Amino acid sequence: MAVNARILVVEDEEALTTLLRYNLDAEGYDVETVARGDDADTRLKERVPDLVVLDWMLPGLSGIELCRRLRARPETKALPIIMLTARGEESERVRGLATGADDYIVKPFSVPELLARVKGLLRRAAPERLATVLAFGDIELDRDKRRVVRSSRPIDLGPTEYRLLEFFLEHPGRVFSREQLLDSVWGRDIYIDERTVDVHIGRLRKLLNPAGEPDPIRTVRGAGYALDDRFDKAAE
Repeated sequence: MAVNARILVVEDEEALTTLLRYNLDAEGYDVETVARGDDADTRLKERVPDLVVLDWMLPGLSGIELCRRLRARPETKALPIIMLTARGEESERVRGLATGADDYIVKPFSVPELLARVKGLLRRAAPERLATVLAFGDIELDRDKRRVVRSSRPIDLGPTEYRLLEFFLEHPGRVFSREQLLDSVWGRDIYIDERTVDVHIGRLRKLLNPAGEPDPIRTVRGAGYALDDRFDKAAE
């Protein structure tokens, strides 16, 4: 089963959107849906998911144009995209794949096949999103057992600190602003003051370092946080 991989479904047919959300939710994915191509374009500039399921014919902006734009941006150049469309002619398949889609599925389609292709793309593009055990240095997080250990010593984390650590372990070395952490860990629909991030980061640091081990959570130039020993810790 997928573990919290984020999938954006861009589809204007309400019944199909409901079907996709239901089945993707059942597989454990974090699903968001958008009905317009231009709205999806704006959404993808704000937050990049792990995979996009994209219809070709959309109001506002076509799926093929959105795919072209995503491939032109560095932050979405490698984003897995499945084109899901009623356009099944060979020339259209070729055009969709040539534009940058990783896979092309014609409506009507088999739900189990779609789920298998989603999982396969995620496995190739972001294996850490599907891994049962995440590790960095002497820290290990077991998702099945919801257990964290450091140097073989169990670490008891609260639910928010656990999710923060899990998110950092999925993206080691990458710097995240407080706003990005709020969006990814707490969710974009929940309003929480950015200072809350500092509180929970502080708790996580204390819980990870009771025996005086090196601090793996770095404050990077006051701009955000990262899980990586290459950064020098600096006061904000």
